[in-house]
Amino acid sequence: MNLSDLKPCKGAKRKAFRVGRGHGSGSGKFAGRGRDGQKSRTGGGVRPGFEGGQMPLYRRIPKRGFTNRNSKDIVGINVELLNRFNDGDTINVQSMIDAGIIKNPRDGVKILAKGELTKKLNISANAFSKGAIEKIEAVGGKTEVM
Repeated sequence: MNLSDLKPCKGAKRKAFRVGRGHGSGSGKFAGRGRDGQKSRTGGGVRPGFEGGQMPLYRRIPKRGFTNRNSKDIVGINVELLNRFNDGDTINVQSMIDAGIIKNPRDGVKILAKGELTKKLNISANAFSKGAIEKIEAVGGKTEVM
């Protein structure tokens, strides 16, 4: 068997059905479009959402809220997750990505205070909570805001 011998299974490929080719074809005269109306015309039809002049659904239903363009998407990391690093390590956003703690830093990384930190670490991040700073400095570590 060669690649040149391969072909589709019997019945897998069917010829395209040509509409509007006479009465005997079963789809002649109006070619499956019906007799009259906007959709039977060449280039006819209506845009998506158009309901024949009735107020469309997307305009009838109430709109709520808005999206603030200036909002930041900050990723929160608890100090307990930083125990996987070695004692005395310097940690930044890239080292957290490499360790698998975060996948996408988005607009910044904030260190939060949940859990206990047992290792002395020098941490560089976009933001820290007050409790996180206290816990990091309590074990002799340092914090640096990027």
